[in-house]
Amino acid sequence: MHIPTEPIGSIPRPAFLLEGLGDFAAGKITAEALAKLEESALVDTITRFEATGSPVITDGEQGKPSFATYPLAGLDLAPDGAVIPFADGHTRQLPRLTAGPFRYGIYADTYLAKALVHASKPVKQAVIAASALSLIYPADGIDGYSREQFVADLVDGTAADIRRALDGGADSVQIDFTEGRLSLKLDPSGGLLQSFVDLNNAVLDRFSAEERKKIGVHTCPGGDQDSVHSLDVDYSGLLPALFQLHAGNFYIALAGEDDPRKVLATIAEYSQPEQRIFVGVTNPIDPRVETAEEVRDRVLQAAEYISPDRLGTCDDCGFSPFADDTSTSRDIAFAKIQARVDGTRLAAESLT
Repeated sequence: MHIPTEPIGSIPRPAFLLEGLGDFAAGKITAEALAKLEESALVDTITRFEATGSPVITDGEQGKPSFATYPLAGLDLAPDGAVIPFADGHTRQLPRLTAGPFRYGIYADTYLAKALVHASKPVKQAVIAASALSLIYPADGIDGYSREQFVADLVDGTAADIRRALDGGADSVQIDFTEGRLSLKLDPSGGLLQSFVDLNNAVLDRFSAEERKKIGVHTCPGGDQDSVHSLDVDYSGLLPALFQLHAGNFYIALAGEDDPRKVLATIAEYSQPEQRIFVGVTNPIDPRVETAEEVRDRVLQAAEYISPDRLGTCDDCGFSPFADDTSTSRDIAFAKIQARVDGTRLAAESLT
């Protein structure tokens, strides 16, 4: 029995890169010097990733400012956009678009190309969902740039981001959709969630059924500075809508849930036979490193609800989705990845 296992994306940046980012922001080093630090961090990340035996790796998002805002370079933005509150009281704030047109300043294949130079294993590329980027358009609109035109430009840009990653050699593309669960906190009626699903399907429908087998959607309750933004939102409100997305793979945070069997039963009820389900088996915001045996048992529990031939494993979230998040060390991140790889192998052997 083979059970695929994949990372979600980000790895904590090494201290030398964090220092370099601060120096660059302060005007102390050049962009060229920062780029050299990012490459050094990338090489170290890929080397350590491959040493875990992970069959698929990522670039650890070493060059991204954050998982959400990488495309926004060069746009007319104000800093006072949507605020995302976390359970521990800290917040993250998105920028606000002040003028059109919306366009991608950086595509994810820029990061992919750099990773492929150094990787000997398949590389997965994470991209941000159109629904997340839609939040930068202000509620009161923009003179001369309608929301309808913004959405059209957004769909074009997001589809191009995925297309370029696939054409650039990505083993698969993962759409980060953390705002899905959060939307039910903002709008318990589910109307906002459905609008997000419809918007993301407008992007996914640009791809063939065969291409969508390599495209997945990741959902989690957020993960930043060892806190979350929507763990108190029941998955039963999200999952029926989530599985309406026209994607082939679904990466679902599970290790941090209080009642994983309830979540698994909901997945079994609403997922479609052609959809592969990657369940989270390590919790990045928990500093304790899971054992391989714990991971094995989580996989075997999932196999009670999801046919093993549709089952995969992943980490619940990225380990450092924002570049300045130092709440988890690189050593802990890679130890958890090692546990995921080893535990998934043990589960596959048990199911053979």
